[in-house]
Amino acid sequence: MNAPDEQQAQSWPGLLEKLMSVVRSEFRTDLYIPDPDHPILGRGICMVDSCDRSPTGNRLCSTHQKRWINRGRPEFAVFLADPGPPLNGRRSLTGCTVVGCRYGSSGQGLCMRHRSAWAASGHHDPNAWAASVLVADPEGHTSCGLPFCSLWTESDRNVFCKAHETRWRMQGRPDVDAFIRRCLLAGRDRIDFSGLPAQLTLELQYAIQCRVDQGTVALPSPVANWAVRMTRDADVVSLMELTAQQWADRAGPKTNSYPAFLAFARDVVEALHEGTGWDVEYPRDIWRLHRIPGLTTSPGKSPYARSHLRFDRIAQPWLRSLVKRWARLRLSSGLSPSTVHSDVQGLIRLSAFCSQTRPPVDTLADIDRDLLERYLAWLAEQPFGRGAKDDAVTAPGCFFQALRQHGWDDTLPTTAVFFPGDVPPRPPRLTRHLSEHVMTQIEAPHNLDRWPNQEGRLITIILIRCGLRATDACTLDFDCLLHDGQGAPYLRYFNHKMRRESAVPIDEELETEIRCQQEKVTARWPEHRHLFPAVNGNAIGRHPMTYYSYRSMLNSWLATCRISDEHGRPVHLTPHQWRHTFACRLINRDVPQEVIRVLLDHSSTEMTAHYARITDQTVRRRWEQATKVDINGKQVVLDPEGPLAQAQWAKTRYGIATQTLPHGYCGLPVQKQCPHANACLDCAVFLTGPEFLPELREHRGRTLTLIDQAEVDGHTRIVEMNKKVLTNLDKMIGGIEELPEGTSDAG
Repeated sequence: MNAPDEQQAQSWPGLLEKLMSVVRSEFRTDLYIPDPDHPILGRGICMVDSCDRSPTGNRLCSTHQKRWINRGRPEFAVFLADPGPPLNGRRSLTGCTVVGCRYGSSGQGLCMRHRSAWAASGHHDPNAWAASVLVADPEGHTSCGLPFCSLWTESDRNVFCKAHETRWRMQGRPDVDAFIRRCLLAGRDRIDFSGLPAQLTLELQYAIQCRVDQGTVALPSPVANWAVRMTRDADVVSLMELTAQQWADRAGPKTNSYPAFLAFARDVVEALHEGTGWDVEYPRDIWRLHRIPGLTTSPGKSPYARSHLRFDRIAQPWLRSLVKRWARLRLSSGLSPSTVHSDVQGLIRLSAFCSQTRPPVDTLADIDRDLLERYLAWLAEQPFGRGAKDDAVTAPGCFFQALRQHGWDDTLPTTAVFFPGDVPPRPPRLTRHLSEHVMTQIEAPHNLDRWPNQEGRLITIILIRCGLRATDACTLDFDCLLHDGQGAPYLRYFNHKMRRESAVPIDEELETEIRCQQEKVTARWPEHRHLFPAVNGNAIGRHPMTYYSYRSMLNSWLATCRISDEHGRPVHLTPHQWRHTFACRLINRDVPQEVIRVLLDHSSTEMTAHYARITDQTVRRRWEQATKVDINGKQVVLDPEGPLAQAQWAKTRYGIATQTLPHGYCGLPVQKQCPHANACLDCAVFLTGPEFLPELREHRGRTLTLIDQAEVDGHTRIVEMNKKVLTNLDKMIGGIEELPEGTSDAG
């Protein structure tokens, strides 16, 4: 690779040195050959066994693809069984037909020497003449320098046969080894940087290196080579010579992936030159958030997604500087960029009002209660949506509070405040749960089996059975299963809205499906981190599926299954409605509201739920103090301080509320059907305690009577069934009687 000259280095001080220090040796070559199996740069190889070329469509190289089309697009198995002769560039050229002669053909099937001899002989048939001629000395000749060509060179001074020598000369007599390498690579993926200025070469190599390191979007060689050609034709020494818009204009109507990589290349080179972080971005009026390390990204969004925060729409410089300071504080405190974007949008609306009002608002001191009242009147006339109007009030209110709290500007009048009644309260929303008519169709096994992929089906089941938000379900960690002391499974997830981890009880069936998904992810993705890796922009599996990707799949599935409402109309639903449906189903089963609050991981409820929480805490305290014995007579301990305390209590309390038994409680996981058709005394998850000892003894007496009568009547099946019940009763009674003196039975 050519050495950079001084003029290139002086154009962008320090950039060249940075490039030379960060571009790794594997990319610093004029001809980069990606591994066919590389997750970002590779495209595999042609399906034809004898072909080593890169595929272009249907996993066939361009030549075999053309042959397949010309044959009428037969079944691949039929085509692969007979793909035709070897391709040009992978076979020897036509040689002389004279036996023993391996010079290249020059016409009539003869080399130049034998063609001259045949013409001088006067023989009419060149084939017959060639059959009568023998080569006197077939040894001592030099073979063509290309490994796949067996023809002779025309003289000892030549490296290649006649045809390949001509091709070498037409290409400007390049280095022999480089020419041989290029011929061997014909039809295979490669990125050719030859002919580019040295600094431009390093910049493109650095961009390819960054794309590989990010491991998100694949970079096929045709895209990279197109970017190389574009920069070569632009006659520049650096990507920085043209702006991002100028490069986009040069790209024209090309497919999006091509100019997208060129824009990406310029962006990463500019970031390398300027640096990243707050010191670089804060002075700008348009923040490039992807250049600020450590920011909290939106749930399910790639950390490499490019987003901007615009302050140039705030007309007043004094207001813009304060809003930027507030926005930096909000982002640094962990708020997502989307939340801060809504805040800035609200202040942009306040800025627009201040620009239109008369007299004009020239300083922060001009903002008082009178101005804000006029602002509210102006806001009511604007064609904004309800959410935008709310943000236009709440954002300035929080902004004013931050100014006072941090002492950023003492000129803000004390009357510059909003009050709760300034914005009309939102009308109470009706429940958004789905009717059982719709849910019956959605949960039908034959409809669930029509999901085109396992990921979408499993996310749907999790949303229905666990009440998670769709974003939380899509971004589940790979290791998302937990178990309590009884071995009951729980689904661990991160509540993005509350920014905390939580867990919800699940049944064994859902646990099995999650483990199957884990096996599938492990087999496919080399660097899996999530249970549901993203479908697009996730070449090596580091990033989770996004909400919008799942929502798109859900809409297609609903259309395929033709889910309809009670009136036969197609159903249009959002994933969040399943969360409402989950809660409504629990309410209809008389599950206490405090249990529902824990299952949904809400921080607070309405006043009625507050009373339910007080009552439930009393019951929980009694439950924790009581001694529990399982069906084998062993004492069961529930740790109230354990990591699963809240979720385990919700599971237990749910079982008590919906499956109360005369002798004890059911410890079956939430939403699991009882597999025991006789009585819970046969169930492995049945629990009891000292408070039920009289009932257990009474039940034992009745069981003995039933066994005696059945033996007299000869009902061996009844005897067999009830002897098992009797054995379990004896174990439980014995376990309770062996407890130490003074053990509390109910607190």
